[in-house]
Order: sequence, then C-alpha cells, then structure tokens
Amino acid sequence: MNALNRRAWLGKGLGLFSAAALLSACGFKLRGEEHFAFQSIAVMPVSGGAVAAQLRSAFAQALPATQTTDQQRAVLLDLLQEQREKVVVGRSAAGQVREFQLRIKVVFRLRNAAGQELIAATEISQHRDISFNESAVLAKEAEEAILYRDMQNDIVRQIMRRVAAVQDL
Repeated sequence: MNALNRRAWLGKGLGLFSAAALLSACGFKLRGEEHFAFQSIAVMPVSGGAVAAQLRSAFAQALPATQTTDQQRAVLLDLLQEQREKVVVGRSAAGQVREFQLRIKVVFRLRNAAGQELIAATEISQHRDISFNESAVLAKEAEEAILYRDMQNDIVRQIMRRVAAVQDL
C-alpha cells in the first residue's frame, strides 16, 4: 500500500469515527421496549373498532405475564371516539374525482381503577393523500386499505408510547 492510499484510508476512517462520535454525543438512542407502571390494562372501546382490537393485541404482547381482562385491571384505556373519513380534495376540470384524503381520528383517555384520570381525553389523528384513477379501481381500493392499516398502526404505537410514559398510578 503506497502512502497516498494510506492517507485516503486514514481519512475515511477518521471521518467514520467522527460521525460515530457526533451521533453518540447528541443523545441519539434507539427506541427500546416500553415499560409500563401497571400490571394489567382493560381497553374499553366506544364500539367494536379496529384500533381497539389492535390495542388489545399490542398490550397482550407487551404485558405477557398478566391478563388484559376486565376483571383484573390496574388501568382503563377508554377509546372515546374512533372515526374514519374519506374526503374528496381534488377534481379534474371535468369534475371527476382525482384525489382523496384518508383520515383516522382516535380520542382516548387513561384512568386508574379508582377513576382518576392519568391521561386526559387526547385526540390523535392521521391523514394520507391518495390519487384516484377510475381505470384502476381495484388497485386503488387495495392501496386505500394499506394506507388505513398504516395509519392505524401508527396511532396504536403513539398510544402505547403515551401510556408507557405514565409512571404514577
């Protein structure tokens, strides 16, 4: 290896080391598992919504040693509202629909067994834009279902993080 190649190699190595040092100095840390201050939770839906079912499943995985039943509850997660909307946001010059906006809104609160609010009624909403083409209706329906599922997953993760942040019961 000649001197020029050694300098280039050292320069690259020094650059990577500098980048790693900067990332560790800024406080960057991967998000780990959530740790909850309670042993069990009951998810009380306003109706049989998909978010409620997914939250029950997520809490059952996060709290494997306990049961998430109504009889044994340390906290109650009330889903006050779960709403899906599909709104027209764009039309062609001929008046045909060209773009929709898909929306999901969930309102929830967290209470302990005594009824004291740990998290007041909080609204989380997501929206995605989707183009529409009448010649590909089936493909657009599948894309719509994927977008709704993605928004729902994001809302469930946000609720899990907010509930995990509660430390005082």
